[in-house]
Amino acid sequence: MAVDTLDIKIIDLMMGNARISWKELGNELGLSAPAAAERVHQLQKAGIIGGFTANVNAETMGLHVIAFIAVNIDLPHHRSGFLESVKILDEVQECHHIAGDDDYLLKIRCRDNKHLDFVVNDLLKVIPGVIRTRTTIVLSTAKETIRIPLKLDETNNPQSSGSHNSGES
Repeated sequence: MAVDTLDIKIIDLMMGNARISWKELGNELGLSAPAAAERVHQLQKAGIIGGFTANVNAETMGLHVIAFIAVNIDLPHHRSGFLESVKILDEVQECHHIAGDDDYLLKIRCRDNKHLDFVVNDLLKVIPGVIRTRTTIVLSTAKETIRIPLKLDETNNPQSSGSHNSGES
């Protein structure tokens, strides 16, 4: 599916408010409500919009600690087992295979340092193949967003751009 400027506007509006009504979305786009809904359904069908979810404030749910954990795996054949293990851990919000000195970088949310200690020592370090972890605890967060940068280049392909005023924190 080729993404055009109208699709980019839909994505941008829905990243700001996924609960926008079809009527409101249509008004913003200059389309009827059914036409706006159809465009969104096409974006979903193409896999561009992967779904809709509630953006829950972790602090208000008692998850006060954010940590980034760099993980090293000893042998390549341990990677699939490691990935399957971290996928089922609720505390792991993100898992990235990275270049550099470490193999993976995890973003973890926990209630407190005791909970973080349990996750690191009793859940992560016991996974076969994990030979080292390095934990960095977040002291404060200046920006956290689910928005992605959107801009069309000359060939109508989505491309990263500079900053975008998202209104999210």
